[in-house]
Amino acid sequence: MTIRRLGYACINMTLGGDTVPKKQRITTNRTCRLATAQDKGISHIASLVYSNITDLLSILQWNESQGIRLFRMSSDMVPFLSHPDFAYTIDDLDKYFPVSDALAAIGKFVSAHDHRLSFHPGPFNVLASPRKDVVLKTIRELNATADLCDRMGLPANHNCKINIHVGGAYGEPDEALARFCRNSYMLSASALSRLTVENDDRASLYSVSDLYEHVYKNTQIPIVFDYHHHHFCTGGLTEQQALELAISTWPDDIVPTVHYSESHELHVGNDKPTPKHSILIHAIPDTYGNTIDVMVEAKGKELAILPHMGLEAKEEW
Repeated sequence: MTIRRLGYACINMTLGGDTVPKKQRITTNRTCRLATAQDKGISHIASLVYSNITDLLSILQWNESQGIRLFRMSSDMVPFLSHPDFAYTIDDLDKYFPVSDALAAIGKFVSAHDHRLSFHPGPFNVLASPRKDVVLKTIRELNATADLCDRMGLPANHNCKINIHVGGAYGEPDEALARFCRNSYMLSASALSRLTVENDDRASLYSVSDLYEHVYKNTQIPIVFDYHHHHFCTGGLTEQQALELAISTWPDDIVPTVHYSESHELHVGNDKPTPKHSILIHAIPDTYGNTIDVMVEAKGKELAILPHMGLEAKEEW
């Protein structure tokens, strides 16, 4: 039992970090202000999206050259796709650039090389919110994200997870958890079939045990275990107990994904850890005999995981 894949999130520092000349950067988060999008129109958005998606393929090709087959896609890759004040579809973009073909090329590469992709939409996506407008905005965003996955031909299951947090407790955590469960059924089948939920890094929010009792038992939505968050919100469980409880929520035919990072404070000589992520990591996590995929959330991105794969970036790329 071991780590099957080791991966990183959204940005490749080697190809698109600050040390790379701006015009040469390979990145998937080109965006613009809403006012600019409204002024320049769909053709401008189509150009940004097409560049983002073709650069995603370049990043995946680089990852393959390093033996990295786990990657989180940026939710900024397709700006304003679910925005109520700037409505458009991928089909609209195809009138200007072959965006659908570029998305399909991602899926073909992933399938051919056994890569695993995911999304982690931002914290403004809150299915547990007591505000109807927030819930509806969240549903639009998650459904649009799932549609991107479908257009790439990615699996409509938790192998291609769309991961979120429950959100706030709003002074009534049990009711917030119940709202999360109820509102999850308002998602499209495509979105719900990929949805996962992650434990929090604050004791006032939700531990793995909270998610297991109140979300998984009611919805069968798998739990993504975050090692770092668990230090701040244990729910009375040891690390091994929390990991294995989260793993038990995943379908038998899909390798569970976990998140791993380390406290920045422990890397700068301070004894008291905080939720802030470090740039690099000292070690990879203990699997306790389980087979898992590990998404490393260090700020150093691929530079944080290469040393733990026995690799340095290959210069021939």
